[in-house]
Amino acid sequence: MRLICLGLLLCLALPVQALGLLDAYALALRNDPSFQAAIAERDAGLENQAIGRAALLPRLSWSYNNQRNDSDVTAGDQRVERDYRSYASVLSLQQPLFDYAAWADYRQGVARALLADERFRARSQELAVRLFEAYSQALLADEHIALARAQRRALGERLRLNQRLLAAGEGTRTDELETEARLALAEAELIQAEDDLDIALRALEAIVGEPLDRRDLLPLLADLPVQPPQPARFEAWRALAVANNPELAAQRQAVEAAAYTVEKQRAGHLPSLSLVASRRLTSSDSESSYNQQYDTDSIGIQLSVPLFAGGGVSAARRQATAAHVQAGFELDAQTAETLTRLRQQFNLCASAHARVRAYRLAVTAAETLVTATRKSVSGGERVNLDVLDAEQQLYGARRDLAEARHGYLRAWLQLRFLAGLLGEEDLLRLAGYFVTTRG
Repeated sequence: MRLICLGLLLCLALPVQALGLLDAYALALRNDPSFQAAIAERDAGLENQAIGRAALLPRLSWSYNNQRNDSDVTAGDQRVERDYRSYASVLSLQQPLFDYAAWADYRQGVARALLADERFRARSQELAVRLFEAYSQALLADEHIALARAQRRALGERLRLNQRLLAAGEGTRTDELETEARLALAEAELIQAEDDLDIALRALEAIVGEPLDRRDLLPLLADLPVQPPQPARFEAWRALAVANNPELAAQRQAVEAAAYTVEKQRAGHLPSLSLVASRRLTSSDSESSYNQQYDTDSIGIQLSVPLFAGGGVSAARRQATAAHVQAGFELDAQTAETLTRLRQQFNLCASAHARVRAYRLAVTAAETLVTATRKSVSGGERVNLDVLDAEQQLYGARRDLAEARHGYLRAWLQLRFLAGLLGEEDLLRLAGYFVTTRG
């Protein structure tokens, strides 16, 4: 809820020229249809507790009828025609004293309300995850476009050089064809990157509810800090996930609700006892009370004992027991799946520092290789194809570095989400990894 409050406060700062991560989150809270559906689902689920409690509280009802009657009464040889009005007013009160089914229904309502609350907590944290992944994917596609354009520009310059050398009699037609082929591939990669960006922006628009342009997004810092997860041992994260993961907590409440369904069906074999009281006012309520008025107050107890219902109660209890067992196994399966995903994200975070460092070294080495290869070609030690391969290696290393940086942040956020720890401080920390203005 603190994460949601943060986003609602940020709504006061909209609109802005550049859409930062926090601004995007504020818009998502207001416009994301999946989150709005989660709010309605939570509100509906919370009413289960009140619905279950109602069966334990007194029931007060009032009924009234007023009729006109036209009857013929024959007694022996006498026949009497009656045209009269009758009415009955009944106020009744019933308070359960012992009703095991109603108690089980109430406990089930409590479990379902808690289930709805945990699901909403999961959907709230999931919104931050979905938003960041869409924002990151759009940024990554934009970086791919920048790299593809830089590659195309370099290949274009290389092609012009090949053409000049060929015209001067110092180059070969093979060099020109090799560069043309690589340039065509670079054009295709640029088109694919632009398509990817368009799709990524549409996905982000669906969450924030406003049209976006690539210039609206803030890029990542060049010196993005990459740190190993804390705590450093997976066992600690495992314990946190088992204790705090909202999806697992919701499934545990589903198991609890299924258990009370069993108890509710078991109540079909148990008696129920209620306190009943009524006040009844009647006038000519029947033929036997023609022209008579009654004012009757009554109070007492009502006992109901089930004897036989065709075996339906036993069958319903067996069905509820099977559903309870099913819910328990589904909890086990969901726990295993969650812990597997947790391990995957933990490993990604733990190895991210080494991977990003390796890709940065690869980019530096590839830049040096391109410069050296170009000089070697001028000295006759290398050929045009060597330069093209070196440039391809450079842009591949830059793409890998960009994907590793974004992958680290997504893994870190997923790790916090799966452990059930995602909060406003995490979103603020992520927002600090972006530049404040777009150049």
